[in-house]
Amino acid sequence: MIKSGGIRRPQLVLVVDDQEINRDALEVILGEEYGIICAENGQEALEMMREHLDALSIVLLDLRMPVMDGFEVMRRVQADEALRQVPIIVLTAEKTAELKALQMGAADFITKPFDTPEVILARVGRIIELNEGRKLIQAAEFDALTGLYNRNFFTEYVNRIFQFHPELHTDAIVMNIEQFHNVNALHGRAFGDAVLQALGGGVRAFLEETKGIASRYESDRFAICCLHQPDYRALLDRFQSAADAVSPGAHIHLRMGVQPWQEDLEPTLQFDRARAACNLVRGDYQHPLMIYNDEMRARELMNQRLLNGLRSGIGKRQFQVYYQPKYDIQCDPPRLASAEALIRWKHPELGMISPAAFVPLFERNGMISDIDNFVWREAAGQVAEWKRKYGFRLPVSVNVSRADLFDPRLQERLVRLVEENGLDYGELKLEVTESAYTDDAKGLLELIRRLRASRFEVEMDDFGSGYSSLNMLSEMPLDVLKMDMKFVRNIEKSETDYQLVKLILGMAKFLKVKVVAEGVESFAQLSLLKEAGCDLVQGYYFSRPLPAEEFEKLIRQEIGTERKKAQ
Repeated sequence: MIKSGGIRRPQLVLVVDDQEINRDALEVILGEEYGIICAENGQEALEMMREHLDALSIVLLDLRMPVMDGFEVMRRVQADEALRQVPIIVLTAEKTAELKALQMGAADFITKPFDTPEVILARVGRIIELNEGRKLIQAAEFDALTGLYNRNFFTEYVNRIFQFHPELHTDAIVMNIEQFHNVNALHGRAFGDAVLQALGGGVRAFLEETKGIASRYESDRFAICCLHQPDYRALLDRFQSAADAVSPGAHIHLRMGVQPWQEDLEPTLQFDRARAACNLVRGDYQHPLMIYNDEMRARELMNQRLLNGLRSGIGKRQFQVYYQPKYDIQCDPPRLASAEALIRWKHPELGMISPAAFVPLFERNGMISDIDNFVWREAAGQVAEWKRKYGFRLPVSVNVSRADLFDPRLQERLVRLVEENGLDYGELKLEVTESAYTDDAKGLLELIRRLRASRFEVEMDDFGSGYSSLNMLSEMPLDVLKMDMKFVRNIEKSETDYQLVKLILGMAKFLKVKVVAEGVESFAQLSLLKEAGCDLVQGYYFSRPLPAEEFEKLIRQEIGTERKKAQ
């Protein structure tokens, strides 16, 4: 590991002496190595210590001075929790004063007159280094589970390396355990702790071979500062083997992001970029390693621009709600039954921005609720307008993101929207994602029960995309399942996929839950789904998502069809 000994820094030294010649002499001796500030008496010294406390490394203090002498300064310093962290070397020609000064807390003494500059430099340097080392050791706390540094100490240590050892070109590594909450849920916390311990051991073994330090930065996030390695994929594989050794059948997956050393790139930004690279490969089991590069930097700048523009974009109505129809296919011809509200962003400079570019970004940064609330308001108002304009009841589904689940006023907000717009509760359907179930099954179940008690209908979006689909069906009170499009994509060519679709439809029928198939693009897919008993479909076969004014054409078309059937 990188050792703390020998670290030099541009320390600030306070020289306190009422004799100008003594101050000048010490400034000449110490000025090339340290920053020097001076005071003429004890009162000035205390004021300057408080003013420069964060930068001050040591005080050279004369004992015999007017206004306030050095002994009184030391007495007041010892009584002050912050000031007594700064070491004091006394300046004296009186042998009898040395013992008293040391007893009052002085770290050392320098005898007047100053005739040996090398000794003075050595004593000042030694006291500063000892004090810095003492503060570092006092602050050091290790993670009890892994034996690595904790976050605060690691951050401090990395900053010191960057500041005082620029010759060490260190890279930043961030490593995460994929879906660690599921590891704990499936195998128990004791098993999860064993995985963390194994990874900690693997990291420590690596650091014994190279210069570097590491931390368990958060529950399952590891941060490593080390000299550049020839092959980071090999390093990730090494850590993966350490995790696999706990239980070969548990399927622990690691991912890693690396920010290579870059001159003048401070550690905080270096590790932010490494974390961004690590997050970029979340869920990518084939390519779990990402090295931060210029393309990612450009994406970061774009992401920041989008984050900064969210609220003004909502205020200026740059966001638009599009509607994709859902058709009941168990009647002939298929009937327009409902729609899903989808967000679009027409940026004044960037043009139409895909939801894939900003929705996950806002989710990661806790800002998705702003989008959701906008969509809820727009959709509720639009359903009410179509109801007044055409006398046509068209329920619309809106997304409830994971972040919304933590809003204690969620139910109140939704109820108010329905009542203010004069809607029935079934006309504003609520979609939650399966991933929200895997994150907090208990909380989601309780929320769904409350919403359904308020007469809302709840749909499970992306059903089949996670780990818990079959388990959740028996316990979650749902009205509709939205079958993930991956099940529909190959049903024409794959008998296995088709049988799986039939299995899901059979379970849903047994539980009296309707199913919406997403991503339907062909007549063949539509026919197979109808034959298998699917209730509703949405996809490009019927229509892409449309702005409200274009969607009205589908409503008018449906009204015309109903009139013809009635004649």
